Amino acid sequence: MDAKEFVRTTVAAHPLVLFMKGTAQFPQCGFSGRAVQILKSCAVQNLVTVNVLDDEEVRQAVKDFANWPTVPQLYVKGQFIGGSDIMTEMFESGELQELLRQLPAA
Repeated sequence: MDAKEFVRTTVAAHPLVLFMKGTAQFPQCGFSGRAVQILKSCAVQNLVTVNVLDDEEVRQAVKDFANWPTVPQLYVKGQFIGGSDIMTEMFESGELQELLRQLPAA
């Protein structure tokens, strides 16, 4: 499976996916760390993370897939939401919590 197909399959197979630098337990950049903290404060149970630092082809494929130049990238129910800045704005307005409440329980 090539990197683009990996991204497409991952987003389709999981209701909540965060492509990030590092892991949820050990983020490798401040933006990825902020994204994880936001999702933890929303008490999500079914988060799937993909460390783009493990594979340069996946890192580029994620950017191409969403036509978004930076990582992290959040997908909810197959839909691209945005990076940590958009997640922060949505969290502060309550929009992110409402969106995440619609997800099935883990």
